[in-house]
Amino acid sequence: MRLQRQLRNIRAQAGKTMPPGVMAMMDRVIADLKARGVELGALRPGLQAPDFALPNQLGRTVSLYETLERGSVVLLFYRGDWCPYCCAQLRAMQLALPQLTAGGARLVAVSPELPDHSLTLAERNALDFDILSDRGAMVARSYGLVYRVPDELRDLYRDRGLDLNARQGRPPGEPWQLPIPATYLLSPSGVVRFAAIDADFTQRPEPQALVDLLHDRVPAP
Repeated sequence: MRLQRQLRNIRAQAGKTMPPGVMAMMDRVIADLKARGVELGALRPGLQAPDFALPNQLGRTVSLYETLERGSVVLLFYRGDWCPYCCAQLRAMQLALPQLTAGGARLVAVSPELPDHSLTLAERNALDFDILSDRGAMVARSYGLVYRVPDELRDLYRDRGLDLNARQGRPPGEPWQLPIPATYLLSPSGVVRFAAIDADFTQRPEPQALVDLLHDRVPAP
């Protein structure tokens, strides 16, 4: 099943199970983030990607530019293992991993969650690539992706038992923050070849678009 269909199914199911008005509120929040231009400062194609070194789900430090020495990198920024849209994308990327590898790329995913959550995510979804913990979202910030979670969305998450600061290892009183979901394809020199960045967290690119780029084919629509 194509990722786009999975994402639509997740949204449709959420509309059936969430209390009335919740989906409308989320749509308002997304529209406000877009109106505020939170995506506009994100790293774009043609620019050099900042280097970083972060722990993966097994506690091993992974350096971006050391990984780039072995070829291209598909770099994902996701919100957390609690986000069904993120999990759907990561599972879809896992299915595409053999084709990405055949195209000379390695797959790396980054979230602000602590390593224990990264390990749980990898085990639960059978992910066979590096899941990195960006504590404090410092790397995501260097890519221009971090925004403050609006109060009404924070209150909704909190009412549903989700404490982002606790999951991210941040002090309880600090404002909540998240990265804009972003998918990058980096050349071996670290230059961005492809970027999909969307404050609408229900939207993610098809893995096939990255596969086609790596194999010098026209990207899928």
